[in-house]
Amino acid sequence: MKAFEEEGAATDSLPVALQQTARTHPDRTALIAGEHTMTWAEVAGAVEALAAGLMELGIRPGDSVALVLPNCPQFVLSYMATVRLGARVVPINPVLAPEEAIHIAGDSGSRAVIALEPTAPLAVAAAGACDRVEHLIVSGEELPDAAVDFHALMAADTTSLPKPPDAGEVAALLYTSGTTGRPKGAQLTHANLVSNASASIEAVDMGEDDIFLGVLPLFHAFGATVNMVIPVVVGASLVLVPRFEPLPVIEEIERTHATIFCGVPSMFAVLAALKTERSPDLSSLRLCISGGAALPRELTPIIEERYETTLLEGYGPTEASPVVSVNRTRESRKIGSVGPPLPGVEVEIRDESGQRMKVGEIGEICVRGPNVMLGYWQDPEKTANTIRDGWLYTGDLGHVDEDGYIYIVDRKTDMIIVGGLNVYSREVEDVIRLLPEVRDVAVVSCASRLRGEVVGAFIEVHEGHEADEQRIIEHCSEHLARYKVPRQIHFMRELPRSAIGKVLKRELRGRFSLH
Repeated sequence: MKAFEEEGAATDSLPVALQQTARTHPDRTALIAGEHTMTWAEVAGAVEALAAGLMELGIRPGDSVALVLPNCPQFVLSYMATVRLGARVVPINPVLAPEEAIHIAGDSGSRAVIALEPTAPLAVAAAGACDRVEHLIVSGEELPDAAVDFHALMAADTTSLPKPPDAGEVAALLYTSGTTGRPKGAQLTHANLVSNASASIEAVDMGEDDIFLGVLPLFHAFGATVNMVIPVVVGASLVLVPRFEPLPVIEEIERTHATIFCGVPSMFAVLAALKTERSPDLSSLRLCISGGAALPRELTPIIEERYETTLLEGYGPTEASPVVSVNRTRESRKIGSVGPPLPGVEVEIRDESGQRMKVGEIGEICVRGPNVMLGYWQDPEKTANTIRDGWLYTGDLGHVDEDGYIYIVDRKTDMIIVGGLNVYSREVEDVIRLLPEVRDVAVVSCASRLRGEVVGAFIEVHEGHEADEQRIIEHCSEHLARYKVPRQIHFMRELPRSAIGKVLKRELRGRFSLH
């Protein structure tokens, strides 16, 4: 595969990219799951067989297929087989509540649901409540009633498979949680995903000899692009890890000699604080990339010194496939920044009226490029509000410097207006994180009858440390203007988090009430 070299360059679909990699690197290890491995030739063959099996069930181009799967070979095969047919893949978080899974399966119009035996109960609930679901496909020893055996499907004849879909066809519906309301399905095309992977490869110099440690959930945009689509495009290897546990992750890096680990800040925070009986040998790990949330500045030197690697920060929402920007190298990066835009991607900072703002001015981050989604599934109104004149309005606030590096300040919905003055939650969070007893913090708006909005802070405290509200207030008063100092502080054992470890501020809002 070519990197995204020039504007307007042709982009292949995901199945074509897989076929090219299988021809170029047939014997190279593609997937590692415990002691089980598959080469790229084996993956491509299994994908063709599973696609034929899905076709025999009646799945056709334009249909939707839901996946209720953790990080496992079945996820990769199911994802690639679905898009091989020209159908839309709909990944569902296996730990969602049944009501949430039912909404996604129903809203997407999924005709089949694929699961493992452990995730089958959620798949059964989703399939049973959605009229359009005709097939429940399960990989395991004991199958639910009326379920189709995943592995039996792979005995189908592949000779009647249609040609791969065009790059402009929708490959995936990724449901974003958003800040309010029910999740919306972002329609990502083959061209969105492949061009985003190719541009990321060009920006950060990833190659066929790399081994990706895939612990980010593949049902999420970040995990899918960096840990699945990029290896497919470049011919690298992927180590599939179902969940993040610090010691097993370190042991898996040692065992497989993984070279790239992509994670979220909460993962790196745990690794930074981890106590081990021996010094791990992570000499193979040349690069770590953080995304999904703001990376606290102090984590970078700790991770780099302790694990002798490089940690770079990037940025991107689901609607942008998702990578928009990333710091390129340790030498060129700017700590606190999420780097310059990827090749072929444009970023502008705009005000409320849509006018471009000057260097250093804070406004909404807007993105244009081949990575921007087609729109929200069956929601033209929200699509029109989010994509205007070809520009994706991300809802994130930030600014750019004279070198084009992007700095994230806040979500628009997270900004707090105190007495008519803007307070950016990240600024307050960065100050509170300077205290050694603070493990993590989330700053949100707190309603006050007298003042309208004031600042509230939810704080995780390191085990063995004392939590002192007055100390927090005095510390903030030394570093922040008075109106930015939290008026309410609440200590928590754990902040609520999404599947990739991002703090769910929407679950914290409304807990404070001032009179």
